[in-house]
Amino acid sequence: MDSHHFNATILREYDIRGRVNDTLSAKDAFALGRAFGSVVMRESPTNRTLCVGYDGRTHSPELEAALVDGLKRSGVDVVRIGRGPTPLLYFSVFHFNAGGGVMVTGSHNPKDQNGFKMMLGKRSFHSTNIARLGPIAAAGEYINGNGTVREARPFDPYIDALVSAASTKRPLTVAWDPGNGAAGEVVVAIAKRLPGKHIVINEVIDGTFPAHHPDPAQEENLAQLREVVAENRCDLGFAFDGDGDRLGVLDAKGRVVWADQLLALL
Repeated sequence: MDSHHFNATILREYDIRGRVNDTLSAKDAFALGRAFGSVVMRESPTNRTLCVGYDGRTHSPELEAALVDGLKRSGVDVVRIGRGPTPLLYFSVFHFNAGGGVMVTGSHNPKDQNGFKMMLGKRSFHSTNIARLGPIAAAGEYINGNGTVREARPFDPYIDALVSAASTKRPLTVAWDPGNGAAGEVVVAIAKRLPGKHIVINEVIDGTFPAHHPDPAQEENLAQLREVVAENRCDLGFAFDGDGDRLGVLDAKGRVVWADQLLALL
């Protein structure tokens, strides 16, 4: 069997991440598909379907294609949900009642980096589980199979679920900044259906991130959103990271509502 050795730095606690064409390549993506697919085949005997999605980075389509090929060759049936934010991938696993999922994403990291976030069953696949993928690939201990691949995009049901969960006693004026990340199309769709006034900037998905670095946890990346909040006298401003699972919030005065404060409010 073909063995593969991952760079020691890319197998992390909660995801797999590296610099593309340096510590991470399409060959790694294929080997990950073979190794993770083999885990699925061994440990999820009643549900061998995985959803696969990818973010807006320039190299994500290539990595996604190699990953899907590896999963298929291990016998996994793949549902390709296409480009979108990481929460859409999580949603799809439940929506299609899949046995897990893989998201190709570099999250909030610089544009030359990429990686993978995984679910087995309805839970995150992390820590010691990620660590054991290395030895499986190195030993070539793969299950061989011939899985199926189909495309199914649960975009509309996802938008419906988000909009139905929203409730407000008065229309708000809200500024949104997806930061050219993978949440752009979702934010535009939501803004059209929510009451009130909505101003969306940097909504075009662009893996070069021309406006600013896509990490709203760093205050300097909220400068543009702050200007929009002030100019339009917004009640709130929301910013997202590269794959849409990290949130930045500004109040009406442009002050950051930090994550611990958000937790208290929620």
